[in-house]
Amino acid sequence: MTLEDDYNALTPDIILQAVDSVGFQTSGRMLALNSYENRVYRVEQEQDVPLVVKFYRPARWSDEAILEEHDFAQALAAEEIPVVAPMVLASETLLQFGGYRFALYPMQGGRWPDLEYSEDRVWMGRFIARIHAVGKRQSFQHRQAISIQRQGREAADYLLTNGFIPGHLEPAYQTLVADLLQSVTRCFDQAGGLRILRLHGDCHRGNVLWTDRGPHFVDLDDCCNGPAMQDLWMLLSGERPEMTVQMIDLLEGYSEFAALDLTEMHLIEALRTLRMMHYASWLATRWRDPAFPQAFPWFDTTQYWEQHVLELREQLARLQEPVLTV
Repeated sequence: MTLEDDYNALTPDIILQAVDSVGFQTSGRMLALNSYENRVYRVEQEQDVPLVVKFYRPARWSDEAILEEHDFAQALAAEEIPVVAPMVLASETLLQFGGYRFALYPMQGGRWPDLEYSEDRVWMGRFIARIHAVGKRQSFQHRQAISIQRQGREAADYLLTNGFIPGHLEPAYQTLVADLLQSVTRCFDQAGGLRILRLHGDCHRGNVLWTDRGPHFVDLDDCCNGPAMQDLWMLLSGERPEMTVQMIDLLEGYSEFAALDLTEMHLIEALRTLRMMHYASWLATRWRDPAFPQAFPWFDTTQYWEQHVLELREQLARLQEPVLTV
């Protein structure tokens, strides 16, 4: 199955039949939800509340890796940590129909958090610490880890070897990548011996829903092994003084349930750099999926790559700045 064919057979009938196959009675009404890596739908039932069904991208994860994601979500839910965990149906969470693997989730409403208020950031820090308290009990055996090699070197190599970087930018990009990875490595060395644990892995605001009862976390599809800072830095925004205040609030909540080694502050800009590099590579690896040119029409244009190189240069400058202090 090629990338172009990943979801060609996933018709509306297959989607509804898959949900019906595990004991539900769908009404025929469904809505595609915002997801690119997988295909996710809100499916209405005849006599009950809507469900969310997620069809996993073929060949992306092994069954074992998906089940580790599910087990982690179930372990968090068992500790009354607000995550949206997959439903258990006939003792299974990973289901199959029509050649696709899928999971079902209860429908959960909410809004993206703006985190403008100190008490909201403290609340977020508290729940991330609770996730990490469960995450540190063991490591993933079949999932990826935060890695300079994977997210940095391999990401850059993919773009270069597959012709995504325009020829006139290649020399500058290659030199820049070498400088960036040297600085990122230095940051990891300064952070010292890191404690590695199971993480949400993609803990940005779009993966958090907020209700009157506070935050709950969705989409553990990118859960991985890595340092605790990975789940904190993406909640920072703005200039350095603003990020300092935000981090102080996050750590105030975090410290109620876990201790963060503050040497991990050296990782903030290093992890941001790796995400920027990996994101460009991720779009490139998925570019043959018809959904991606439609969703990201600006990608793979000369203007995009010129802007990407400029942003990486600015990031290199940030890597030379003093570490954020709290």
